[in-house]
Amino acid sequence: MWFVGASVVVVWQVFRSPALDYRTVVLGAVLPLLDGLAGGPRILHSLLGAVVALAATMVLTRRRRLARRRWLGVPIGMFLHLVLDGVWTNGRVLWWPLLGWSFGASGLPELQRGALGLVLEALGAAALWWCWTTFGLRDPRRRRDLVRTGRLREVEPS
Repeated sequence: MWFVGASVVVVWQVFRSPALDYRTVVLGAVLPLLDGLAGGPRILHSLLGAVVALAATMVLTRRRRLARRRWLGVPIGMFLHLVLDGVWTNGRVLWWPLLGWSFGASGLPELQRGALGLVLEALGAAALWWCWTTFGLRDPRRRRDLVRTGRLREVEPS
């Protein structure tokens, strides 16, 4: 919940864009967890992984503005994952391959936090609750719109 909730809140607070596809932001925020299949942080936890995702998005969506707006959420989510995960504290992983080809023997940071991990998950749950209320997701039409289009709209104050 930490990566999903925090990423959506941060992106909303920074961009305030109802046209952004928040589904792709969430996808990008959880994508680095696939590194767990390799036994620890790898390219998806590196700055290079997020930069390659951004470059690929820009190249593959050239002259396709709507597609670009949708898919830019993936690298944005990946960059946020690096920040929210504290990967910047592990230079060997963050700056791979600039500091050497080895990622080291560490496991996924997400699984090594102990009690702090529980606190972060609780903060993620609180962020998701904020989203639920701020965007009126109690309304089935708003939820359907989010699932179908990835868009979020603030509830108008009455």
